[in-house]
Amino acid sequence: MSEYQYYEFQAVDRPLTEREMTELRSYSTRARITPTSFVNDYSWGDFKGDPDAWMEKYFDAFLYVANWGTHILKLRLPARLLDADTAGLYCAGENAWLRVKNGKVVLSFHSDDEGGGEWVEGEGQLASLISVRAELARGDRRALYLGWLLCAQSGDLEDDEVEPPVPAGLAQLSASLESLAEFLRIDTYLLQAAAASSAPLADREPRPAEIRQWLARLPVAKKDDILVRLIAENDGLLAHELLQQIRGEDATEQGTARVATGRRTVAELLRQAEQAAEERRRVAAEEAAQEKARREREAVIARAQHLDALAGREPAIWRQVESLIATKQPKSYDQAVTLLVDLRDLAAREGAADFQRRVEELRAAHARKPTFIDRLQKAGL
Repeated sequence: MSEYQYYEFQAVDRPLTEREMTELRSYSTRARITPTSFVNDYSWGDFKGDPDAWMEKYFDAFLYVANWGTHILKLRLPARLLDADTAGLYCAGENAWLRVKNGKVVLSFHSDDEGGGEWVEGEGQLASLISVRAELARGDRRALYLGWLLCAQSGDLEDDEVEPPVPAGLAQLSASLESLAEFLRIDTYLLQAAAASSAPLADREPRPAEIRQWLARLPVAKKDDILVRLIAENDGLLAHELLQQIRGEDATEQGTARVATGRRTVAELLRQAEQAAEERRRVAAEEAAQEKARREREAVIARAQHLDALAGREPAIWRQVESLIATKQPKSYDQAVTLLVDLRDLAAREGAADFQRRVEELRAAHARKPTFIDRLQKAGL
């Protein structure tokens, strides 16, 4: 089987410099390099860079796909927007972990399908996932919880380990979070079990009047610092940072306090997921049985209507059978056998006793036609 590996890096907070692009070019002559990205795929050979080192130095997002079933996503955020201790509550396994370097937190999500799974192209996948980073920057912890679910599903965690605080809105995932759950191959039933203890997602964005009130309470020096960062430093993440401050730590996770006392163990979540999957299989089996019975009833009705249309035409059908056999063509033999089955069913329905005798006469008359005789045997005639 051909090998396929896809690497894509994205710079979000700042573009690459010319020097940095030159440094990256030294690793690959065929990669597509722009001020905001590095993209390459391999059918042979391997990537010569170090994704972790590149994430620390150049990029804010990284995606890797291999045709043997490996999916990797890395996201980098400033530590002021993603508290490493908080993130560590969720990402502390072999399939979801974090690194802290130079004031940056790098999250890594790693999913493996040992069976290889379907061949999935990497092109375009990071575009559907990149918004997860902005959601994390706004204080949304749902992506972190998905990382914890991945660890639970993959066997990284002990059965008696208790889940971290459950964020609101697990049953209302954004498009990017749905893409993340799909990319990481998180079991649908496990996610549904987790969402059962997740509060509904509320509108947590402060209104303009609330923002004005918050700004009015700030010292002048703090306001000046905000303006300098906005104008001179072109800090694209400043708005996320300020919104987190306005909402405050308690408001960031509405609903968490209501479910914290009912947090579940890994074993409980896995059991709930398996019970839901078993119930779905049971319902699916019942639906399949009902559908099969419906088709069988319809087939019986259709067969009866077909025989009704043939009733009284038996002599003509016998003559048609003889004519078809006389052609000595396999297709005509098939048509003759189909008519003979109709005649058999008509005879059985109407109590006619001479059907089997006439079939034996056909066998004797056409004994030197093995293709026809073989078709009779397969049809049970």
